[in-house]
Amino acid sequence: MNMVIASSIGAIGMAILVMFVRIKAANKPVTARKIILPPIFMSTGALMFLFPFFRVTPLEIVEALSVGMLFSILLIKTSRFEVRKNKIYLQRSKAFVFILIGLLIIRIIGKTVLSASIDYGELSGMFWILAFGMIVPWRVAMYLSYRKLYTETHGPPRPVRFQ
Repeated sequence: MNMVIASSIGAIGMAILVMFVRIKAANKPVTARKIILPPIFMSTGALMFLFPFFRVTPLEIVEALSVGMLFSILLIKTSRFEVRKNKIYLQRSKAFVFILIGLLIIRIIGKTVLSASIDYGELSGMFWILAFGMIVPWRVAMYLSYRKLYTETHGPPRPVRFQ
């Protein structure tokens, strides 16, 4: 149970960090790179599955991905762009903060309840899959929305280069 408490405290810290990053991001123009890179960086977490402690069953993968994709709908609905001075910005959304807090509460309750019947390592793997299943559809939807708005204001976008 102590691991659940420690990971919940970590999740709260990360949620607070995400809120501050999101608030600051609204003051800077968005780029395709800023939309695409977070899921790529997060994908390195999949290396945890090299260790048997974190492995999950196929059914657990489906469950975690399904819940993550369901949660992503809330994030997609609250992520809108606007054009200011010929640059694209992410609009501030008061609902985003409440949705993030709601998702955090659901996560903590879920982890507390599930930790009684699922090993901590498996549960950690499932919650990583859930988070990845949430961020990928959200960022894909953001990128498509950004690209559409970019095309409308600037013409066809240049290819994304990672240098």
